[in-house]
Amino acid sequence: MNLRQPNANEATSTANRSRNVVPCSGICTRCMDGCKGGCEIWLSSFRGREVLYPGPFGGITTGADKNYPVDYSHLNIQGYAVGAKGLPEGTDANPDTAVFSSVDTATEYGHTKKVTMLLPIFTGALGSTEIARANWEHFAVGAAISGITLVCGENVCGVDPGLKLDAKGKVSESPEMDRRIATYRKFHGGYGEILVQMNVEDTRLGTAEYVGTKHNLDTIELKWGQGAKSIGGEIKVTSLERAIELKDRGYIVLPDPTVKENQAAFKAGALKEFERHSRLGFITREGFFEEIDRLRDIGFKRITLKTGAYSMVELAMALRYAAEAELDLLTIDGAPGGTGMSPWPMMNEWGIPTFYLQSLACRFSKELEKKGKRVPDLAMAGGFSDEPSVFKALAMGSPYFKAVCMGRGLMIPGMVGKNIGKWLQAGDLPKTVSKYGSTIEEIFVCYEELKERYGGRIKEIPLGAVGIYTYTQKFRTGLQQLMAGSRNFRLSTISRGDLMALTPEAAEISGIPYVMDARYNEAMAVLLD
Repeated sequence: MNLRQPNANEATSTANRSRNVVPCSGICTRCMDGCKGGCEIWLSSFRGREVLYPGPFGGITTGADKNYPVDYSHLNIQGYAVGAKGLPEGTDANPDTAVFSSVDTATEYGHTKKVTMLLPIFTGALGSTEIARANWEHFAVGAAISGITLVCGENVCGVDPGLKLDAKGKVSESPEMDRRIATYRKFHGGYGEILVQMNVEDTRLGTAEYVGTKHNLDTIELKWGQGAKSIGGEIKVTSLERAIELKDRGYIVLPDPTVKENQAAFKAGALKEFERHSRLGFITREGFFEEIDRLRDIGFKRITLKTGAYSMVELAMALRYAAEAELDLLTIDGAPGGTGMSPWPMMNEWGIPTFYLQSLACRFSKELEKKGKRVPDLAMAGGFSDEPSVFKALAMGSPYFKAVCMGRGLMIPGMVGKNIGKWLQAGDLPKTVSKYGSTIEEIFVCYEELKERYGGRIKEIPLGAVGIYTYTQKFRTGLQQLMAGSRNFRLSTISRGDLMALTPEAAEISGIPYVMDARYNEAMAVLLD
């Protein structure tokens, strides 16, 4: 099975010249001396490390395209003609009460002080990447009015141009972090929350102390990794002065902007950008629990953990440590990942894929329960974009998984709405949009609903946020339909029994019964008894 063809991809702006390509290497079957381009080998010959990264940075989101042997499309949802689970107490199930529009899609997470979201989805970590910064108002307000949690990712303070440090080298002022928190809170209606994520550099800079004391945030998140890469967060910098500034703040910047030959290459125009990297974390049991105690002493009511597509050993560590520390949420991010800034080869070729990783998490959670451990609330991340896949992840992960973390799936509506606003202002609507109308009210199907809800404040809601809200309402309706079809009228009643595996391989990995075996004994009892 050829899972991916290396050496050429639109993400890296590369392509093969030949019609035929060697499957294992991605090299053209007829590679000609004198070829004018441009596969990855060809481009790497004079642009070097630049070709590791999708581009243009800051203007795109990217997702790995490796096709794994088994994924959530290998599961189907069971449908039933009788029953109704999860209707309000005292309600008789009948055709007048069990209607799909009455399905409750709300979920909650947390150990003691729980957070309720109107939908079982929340944003991926939108941190120091340019695409997160430039679109923050759209993403933050969109999440707030949709009633879902927003994760403010790592390194926001560290890359803030307005950052001020105290005498001890700790954050004393971060206008960018202040802006991000204030933007979400401006329209927060009581559902979901904003939480800030920390890595090694954030811990050293005192980010937790800053957002805890100045903004009284209830939740902080520790980050071990993500599904796109295992080497920490990174961004690109196109200014020599900015690159030196970030190195002075303690970041790893490559190529080193303080080295004379790199400065010369930048001034000559050959070197066009620098990479700012975070440091690798080193997890120890003792250090982890010490950090949890420190964060609770600061005053955080909830502590969450985000981990990536590491080996099953690290997954076991995350589950065990999170259970014993009584964390409020553990988000597990599977491969392939990617939203903004990750090396393309790593996005495709490292880590346990999402379907496999969640299957392992379910097995491990059952083993923890057998030992008398409380499994923390779990969320799954890694390539989700629609309600059928979210339903499947929640059902396969029942009763442990409470939500799904979505990256690009929630970013795209924000950018679409923002761009519609720009096109309207310029009088240059593309036909794909203008066929629905020429005004905001005509184009956005949920705009009048939001206008009724917010009155005069509707002008303060950016169109990217309207886009996210409109998308989440489609998501909610689609999820309600799927849930009603499986006779689940609230999320807590969804179970593994609501799924069937379409292939023996999917059944073996997930433990979900094969389609020809699922409910077979019950069917025979009806047929023959």
